[in-house]
Amino acid sequence: MLHIVILAAGQGKRMHSNKPKVLHELAGKPMLTRVVEAAQALMPDNIHVIIGHGGEAIKNALPNLAVNWIVQQQQLGTGHAVLQALPAIPAASKVLVLSADVPLIQAETLRALISRSDDTTSLALLVASLPDPTGLGRIVRDYDDQIYAIVEEKDANEQERQLNEIYSGICCAQAADFNRWLPKLSSDNAQGEYYLTEIISMAVAEKTPVVSLQVSDPVEIQGVNNRQQLQLLERAWQMRLANQLMLAGVTLADAARVDIRGELSCGRDVFIDVNTVFTGTVSLGDGCTIAPNCTLTNVVLGANCEILANSVLDNCILGDECHIGPFARLRPGTNLAAQCKIGNFVETKNAVFDVGSKANHLSYLGDVTIGKQVNIGAGTITCNYDGAYKHQTVIEDGVFVGSNTQLVAPVTLGENATIGAGSTIRKNAPAGELTLTESRQKTLYGWVRPKKS
Repeated sequence: MLHIVILAAGQGKRMHSNKPKVLHELAGKPMLTRVVEAAQALMPDNIHVIIGHGGEAIKNALPNLAVNWIVQQQQLGTGHAVLQALPAIPAASKVLVLSADVPLIQAETLRALISRSDDTTSLALLVASLPDPTGLGRIVRDYDDQIYAIVEEKDANEQERQLNEIYSGICCAQAADFNRWLPKLSSDNAQGEYYLTEIISMAVAEKTPVVSLQVSDPVEIQGVNNRQQLQLLERAWQMRLANQLMLAGVTLADAARVDIRGELSCGRDVFIDVNTVFTGTVSLGDGCTIAPNCTLTNVVLGANCEILANSVLDNCILGDECHIGPFARLRPGTNLAAQCKIGNFVETKNAVFDVGSKANHLSYLGDVTIGKQVNIGAGTITCNYDGAYKHQTVIEDGVFVGSNTQLVAPVTLGENATIGAGSTIRKNAPAGELTLTESRQKTLYGWVRPKKS
């Protein structure tokens, strides 16, 4: 059996935030969520999350997280935190301890660590050798290169501070061993806390083997204590994703200026320009081009779509060869068939376009169903809201809507109807006919424009 304990009770004072530290996001997900996802990939029997400061806020923010929440009433250190979980863990289980503020840990690394502790009598530590280990606990080895202690920097002597091998805070051992060690922890240290690291010296004293695994990429075990460290990990994660895209054939104008805050999949010969943000689940078909400063959230693009600069697409689906923007906004419920065009300063919402239809300029199209080969003139508005309810506009195949037209829903424009410019359409327009609302033009001779005194 495998049980995983995630430490998430810290206050995170250096974040200078009203929000618990573990809820701060990395690439669009709270740090705690990222650690839980890595843990879930190991298929454990249970995941126990130790919360303290801001615990209710954490639970309320992540109500669907499949974990066992355990409250640490007093934050007395990492060893004390793990001790709170032991009553919920069978003694025959293996226990993996993780930290919620180490968000880039990978499941593959954790599997390797667990395999190092397959011997039921061993304690396995995830370690790394860093050029600058400042602020971190040091691994102390004996003359046979065996680990015999971990010393926190605040408690280390000058010689120990020169060591560069550090403990990540991630370890794995049997529950029975934790049950034996943790009640013996002492708070006789600079912080007055019960350090989990003290179990190493206990294991050594019992002649329990202490084994280690060197992490291949130190960024995996980098913790977050302040917003600067969070930003550094954000860029490291984004660069990792950017490299994966480029190796898969995507062209990025600048790998340092793309943000993927979810899942992005791309076909062949995709081009992504600078300052683009992808949130949720986004799929780009073959040959798509994304111009600068675009934001795509939960979007599916067919092949050879072009999204011009400064466009925002949110929860929409586009067929092949669609042309969007610049400065277009496609809101949730927008569904475009192939070869549609949404031009500059056009906003759509719950709008369904059939093949080849277009709205090129300055329009709002909400709660509308549009047929094939429809032309929407500049300044057209669907007046879909009566102050209480939304109403539907239906525009059938081949309709031509002149500029500056208001379509007062519910209303239907019949097939191949033409709507004259400047009209306000309140009744259904018959198929194949010209429908317009007349207004007379007149001149008031001798009228004088007001002037400021």
